[in-house]
Amino acid sequence: MIKKRKEGEIHPGLKWGPFTMRIPGIHLELTPSQHIQGGLILLATCGSITPLAMQFFDVSFDVAWTVSLIFLFWVLAQTILFGDVYAAGAITPALPLTIVYLNTLTPGAEAVQGMIAISIVVIVLFLFFGITKLGEKFNALIPASLKAGVIMGAAIAAFSGELDRLPEMPITLITAWVVVLVLMFSIPFSNLPNTKLKLIAGSNALLASFIVAGVVGLIAGELTFDISWGIFVPAVGEAFSTLSIWAVGLPSWEIILSAIPIGVMVYVLVFSDLLVAHTLLKDADEARKDEKIDINTNRSHYVLALRNFAQIVTAGPLPWLHGPIWTGVQVFLIERYKKGRKVMDTIYSGPANFYLLAIPLGLLLPVIGIIVPLFPVALSVTLLLTGFACAYVAMSMVSNNISRGLVLLIGILSASVGPAWGIGVGIVLYVLLIGRNKENLPVGDEDSEKEQKAS
Repeated sequence: MIKKRKEGEIHPGLKWGPFTMRIPGIHLELTPSQHIQGGLILLATCGSITPLAMQFFDVSFDVAWTVSLIFLFWVLAQTILFGDVYAAGAITPALPLTIVYLNTLTPGAEAVQGMIAISIVVIVLFLFFGITKLGEKFNALIPASLKAGVIMGAAIAAFSGELDRLPEMPITLITAWVVVLVLMFSIPFSNLPNTKLKLIAGSNALLASFIVAGVVGLIAGELTFDISWGIFVPAVGEAFSTLSIWAVGLPSWEIILSAIPIGVMVYVLVFSDLLVAHTLLKDADEARKDEKIDINTNRSHYVLALRNFAQIVTAGPLPWLHGPIWTGVQVFLIERYKKGRKVMDTIYSGPANFYLLAIPLGLLLPVIGIIVPLFPVALSVTLLLTGFACAYVAMSMVSNNISRGLVLLIGILSASVGPAWGIGVGIVLYVLLIGRNKENLPVGDEDSEKEQKAS
């Protein structure tokens, strides 16, 4: 018997501290139609980080895949265990910057400690700004040009990485790029009549790009599938003894200090994610009066700190961090939520049902055999969308040509020589080129202001 809520109330659950546990089948209705689709998309996207973990941390596939499955457990915990309202994900915009940082470290224990250091810095920032409630003030203090430069750095790093990967499987990757960009961003496609086929394709753009690229890659000879039957036995002990903080130890102060600039950049990106998520959920809240959506940014800070802490102590890090929202999935789920209570009873049942089968599916060898060859495609599409979205968001944050040039320069420095250079040079140039209260002038107003002063 599913526990129901009264009209206009927060959905019920088991309160513990600032959190609320909501158990599928008891507090949340089960929607089997979402299980397979969501589980496969989550596995392919999250699993795409597995080759990077193998490369940077010098571990086997079994270890990297095990850590990815544990990562998925803590993703699901955001909804079920902690009761935060967002569809959880990774801090994908930070991944290109993280890759730049890890490339400066020796693969193996040093790289693992470097990623743990980033995690520690980010955890401390989440706790500090959650406890003090200063996150919004900190975000407001950072000029738009500097924030946009951080985001542009993620875009440039993402695009450059994918251009390097392109010669490995050009036909497959270009096919995936075209499919996902058309379905998600094409103006001519969006202007087509809203047929059922169009709605299904648009709502499953990621899955569609994987399927089409997989078929094309197989025909082109760029992909091969080796499918076997059986159950994957997670290498929990080996993962714990290889990657966890208990095995590799705390990173040195030198490594922690080197991780601070990228940690600050990550926090800026996360706060931007929280603002986007807040806006999306406010829209959903207005569309449905039968449920009060419990949005609490400070609680979200605690949840993110706990998820990232749990990751490094239970399994070890991956080359990305736990983040508040998977934007594409969140938008998809909110659109379903707006259709009414018969389609989605509560905002919490969306991510719970979408993510629920990811780990069980990830234990089936036939599923792994299909997904593993698609890892390069999934990672490429993830980074392409990250770069595409980060680029237009960064440019939309500034309104004059000097700021746009500064944003591009900060982005290039961050992506090529590291976040510390990007932030440091960016601050100096911001003071010299823009100064106080000048960057929000519309294009062309710089000249008109000079004319007014001259007269």
